[in-house]
Amino acid sequence: MSSQKIQRLLEPPDVSAAHRSALEYLNSSFAHIDDLDGIDKVLSQTKARSSELQRQLSASQQSIDSLVTKTRVAALANLDTVRGLGEDRESIENETTYLSHELVSSLSPSKSEANPTLLEDIETMHRILKELESVRAYVAVIERTLTLSEGALAQLRGTPSPLSKSSTSEYNRLSAFVDNVVQTCDSVQDIGSVEQSLHLVTFVQRTRDKTWLDIKGIFSAKLNAALENLQWPMAVDYPAASEHDRKSFESAFKDLILLQEIGENIEGSISQLEIGSQGLYPLETLAHAISLRFKYHFETERETNRLDKPEWYLSHIMNVAHDHRPFMDNVIQRLLLGTKYQRVNAWQNYVTFLIPILERKLRRTVPTLISHPALLAHTVDQALIFDSNMRELGYEFVVGAEAKKTEEKGGVSSVILCQKEWFDAWLEGEKKFAEDQYNEIISSSDAWVIVDDESNDSDEYKLSRSMAELKATNSARRIKALVGQVTDRYSPLPSFAHRTRFLIHVQLPILEQYYSRVSSSLDAFETLSSALVRAVPGALGVEGAKTDSRKLTGGVEGSQRLCKALLSARYVESAMQRWGEEEFFLELWTEINHRAALRTRAEMHPSLPNSADHQSSKSDTPECTIFEELITQYTKLASRAEDMLVSQVCGETEAALKPHFVAITSPKDGSDTQHADDGIAVPPSLLPSIALLSAHLNFLRNTLPTAVTTHVYRRIATHIAEHILQREVLFRPGLTRGQFRTGLAWEQARSVHAESELWAETCQVALRTSRARAEGPWARLLVAGRLLGASRQEVDRAVKEVLGGQGDAWEDALDAVTSLGSGGLGKEEVKIVLRLRDDL
Repeated sequence: MSSQKIQRLLEPPDVSAAHRSALEYLNSSFAHIDDLDGIDKVLSQTKARSSELQRQLSASQQSIDSLVTKTRVAALANLDTVRGLGEDRESIENETTYLSHELVSSLSPSKSEANPTLLEDIETMHRILKELESVRAYVAVIERTLTLSEGALAQLRGTPSPLSKSSTSEYNRLSAFVDNVVQTCDSVQDIGSVEQSLHLVTFVQRTRDKTWLDIKGIFSAKLNAALENLQWPMAVDYPAASEHDRKSFESAFKDLILLQEIGENIEGSISQLEIGSQGLYPLETLAHAISLRFKYHFETERETNRLDKPEWYLSHIMNVAHDHRPFMDNVIQRLLLGTKYQRVNAWQNYVTFLIPILERKLRRTVPTLISHPALLAHTVDQALIFDSNMRELGYEFVVGAEAKKTEEKGGVSSVILCQKEWFDAWLEGEKKFAEDQYNEIISSSDAWVIVDDESNDSDEYKLSRSMAELKATNSARRIKALVGQVTDRYSPLPSFAHRTRFLIHVQLPILEQYYSRVSSSLDAFETLSSALVRAVPGALGVEGAKTDSRKLTGGVEGSQRLCKALLSARYVESAMQRWGEEEFFLELWTEINHRAALRTRAEMHPSLPNSADHQSSKSDTPECTIFEELITQYTKLASRAEDMLVSQVCGETEAALKPHFVAITSPKDGSDTQHADDGIAVPPSLLPSIALLSAHLNFLRNTLPTAVTTHVYRRIATHIAEHILQREVLFRPGLTRGQFRTGLAWEQARSVHAESELWAETCQVALRTSRARAEGPWARLLVAGRLLGASRQEVDRAVKEVLGGQGDAWEDALDAVTSLGSGGLGKEEVKIVLRLRDDL
C-alpha cells in the first residue's frame, strides 16, 4: 500500500460531507408528508448502523496502532542488516582485487615478460585440437564428395545404350551425401548468417552440379558424333541418311531424353533441369553447334562481323530456325512421342536455345554503338524486324513474370529496349534525327508552296470529296510524312511504356513545333498589317525601309500567305483525325488510360487530352482520340487563319469602296458614269473594289477546296454586302427622313440596283458557280437594290402589303419583285428602303 493511500485513510471523516449526504438521503426518501410514517424505522436502523460502524472504527484503530509499531521495529532491524551487508561487500571487493592481480595473463601488456599460465597452455592446446578435428572432418567431406563424383562419371562412361535408372546409382549416392551435408550444416547454430552459407556447402553443391553437367556432356558427345554423320548443322535430309546413322542418332537422342527424365526425379538436381527455362537436353546439344558456327562468323575478326550489318547475324539465326523446322517437326517431334515431353513443341524449344545467341551478341555490341546513333537506330530497327518475322513464323518469345503482368511481348529487341541507358540513347538519337528532318522541311525554299495532295491515291485516303481535293503546302505534306515515318519507327515496339515515351518525346514535339511555326507566321502577319506599322515605318521592330508591309500583307499576295497557314493547319488537322482512328493509336490510347503509370505520364503532357474530361458515364474508356487536344489546337489555328483571311479581303474591299462612297454623295456632272447595255449607270469609282474582290475570289477558288471556298465566300460576301447596305442604302449620307424627306433620284436608285447586281454577277463569274449560289450572301443588298430599281407598277403591291398589310403576305409580295423574298431584311428595313424611292 502506498504512503499516499495510507495518509488518505488516516484523515478524519468529513462532517460536512456526511451532513450533505444525510440531507440528500432525507430529501429523497421523505419527499412528502405521507412518507414520515416510516421515519421511526429508518431512525432505528441508522442508530444501529452507527453503533456498528463505531465498533469497527475502534477495532481498526487498535489494529493500526499495533501494525505501525511492528513496522517500525522491522525497519530498524533491516537497517542494521543493510549496514552489515555493506561491510561484507567491501571486504569481498578487496579480496577480488587481490586475486585478480595474481591471475593476470602473460599476454597482458603489464606483464609482457612473464610466462603463460598452465591454464592458458591447456586452453591453447585444446583450441588447436578442435581446429585440427574440424579440418580433418572438412577434408573428409571433400574427399568423399570427389570420390563419389568420379565414381558417378566412371559408371556412366561405361553404361551401354539404352540408359536405365540403375546406371545413375553412384550419382544418387552423391546427391544423397550432398543433401546430408547441407542438412547437417544447416542445423549448426551460430555459424555465419542466414544469408551466407558455409563454403563447404557451396563446394559440395557445385561439385554435384558439375558432375551432372559432365554426365550430360558424355551423352552430348555421343549425340554430336551421330550429328556429324548427318551433316549437322546443315539442313538435314533425314530420309537420305543411312540406316546406321539414323539409328545412332536416335539412340543418342533417346539416351539424353532418358537422362533428363532421371535427373528430374533426383532430389536436388531439379534446379538444373527445369524445362521452362532450360529446355530439352538433346535440343541444347543441337543448338550448341549453331552457337559455335555463329561465334566463328560473327564474333571474330572475319568480314562477316560488322557493326553496321546487324541484319547479317539476325537473318542467319532466322534462316537456321526456318531451315531446320522440317527436321524438328518431322523427326525430333516423332522421337519425343512416348516420353514425358511429348507435348513439348520441338521447334519452339529449339529456337529458344538460339535466341540467347543473339542476346549475347547484342549485349556485347550495343555498348560500342551508343556513340553512333545511326548505327544504334539501325540495330534496334533490325532487331524489331527480326522479332516480327519470328512471330510470323509462329514462335512465341519467352517473357518474364513482370512482362506477363503487363501483357508485354518479349523478343531480342528487349535486350536493348529494357536497358534504360540504351533505350534513352536510342530515343535521343531518334529525337535528334526527327528534329533535323523537321528543320530541313521548314527551312527548304519550297516549304510554303501550295500544291495538290496527289501523293495518296489509295482508297484509305479518299475518305470524302473535300479530303480528296484538299490542297496543302509542301511543309504540311512533308510534316505529315515525317510523323508517319516516326510512327513506323516506334509502332513495332513491344512495350506500351516505350511507345508512350516515343510518342511524347519524339512525335508530339514535331506537331507542336509546326503549330508554333504556323501560329507565329499569323502573328507576324498581324504585326505587319497593323495600322501602326503602316503609319510608322520601323515600328515594332519592322524595317520599313527594307520591306514594304503592304506588299507582304496586301492584295492577293496577302491572301496567299493566309491561305498557306489555313491549308497547312487544315491539312495536318485532317491527318491527325485519320491517325487518331487508326488501330495502332486507338490501342495505344486505350492502354495509356488503363495503366496508372502511363496515364499519369500522359496527364502531365499538355498536348495529350485529359481522359477524365472525355470519359463516358457507362465505361472508363475515353471517347476522344489520342490527338484530340492537338486537333483542337489546329482547329482553332485554322479558324484564326480563316478569320484573318475574311478580315483581310473585307478590309481591302471596304477600303477600296471609300472613294466610291465619297463619289456617290458628291455632285456629279454626268461625265464620269458608264452605261451598261440596259442603260443603268455604273460609277467608275466602283470598279476598283469589284476588281479587287474578283481577284481575291479567283485566287481562293483556285487555291482552297470547294467547301472551304464556299464557306469563306459566304462570310466575305455577307460582310461586304452588309457594309454596302448600311453605307449606300440604309444610312446613306445626304438623305433626310421624316415628313420632309429627300429620297434617291431615279438614276441613283437604278445605280444602286445595278451595283448590287454587278457584285453578285462578279462573284458568280469569279467562283464559276450558279447564280443562286452567288446571290445567297448578297440577298439583303440585292433585295434593297431591286426594290429601289423596280418600276412603280412592280412595287405597288409590295408597298401596300409592307406599309398597310398584316401577317406574312408582305414577303410574298416582295418575292414577286425581288425573286428572293425579303432576303433577310426585316419589315422595318424594307420600309426604310421603299421610302428612299422618290416616287412613293
